[in-house]
Amino acid sequence: MGLHIVPLYAALLALLFLALSVRVMAERGRVGVAIGAGGSIALERRIRVHGNFAEYVPLALLLLAFLELRGSAAWYLHLLGLALLIGRLAHAVGVSREPDIYVLRGAGVALTIAVIGLAALTLIVRAF
Repeated sequence: MGLHIVPLYAALLALLFLALSVRVMAERGRVGVAIGAGGSIALERRIRVHGNFAEYVPLALLLLAFLELRGSAAWYLHLLGLALLIGRLAHAVGVSREPDIYVLRGAGVALTIAVIGLAALTLIVRAF
């Protein structure tokens, strides 16, 4: 079997993670803050977008990898992978703006939670 689909989404999400990292570093340089946000709302938003990504994406990718290793259908893996990628993009754009774009932020959260939940439930069902 092996992994053939999930690595594509892992790579795409890794590129997004790098872009979010560069955004944080650039804002740190612009406002002259090495640690924390130094009271900068723009920097705080970038830090949280980056941090939120780092908090959710690894677990989601791990679950997707388990699904692929357990023989889940390619269409299902692509559906979940695309939903995760779109969700993380939507969340990043929604939270990065002042004020938040709540529709994008909410859609990003909903897609991410849906991917993790569906993947987890699918793995539980397939375990029996």
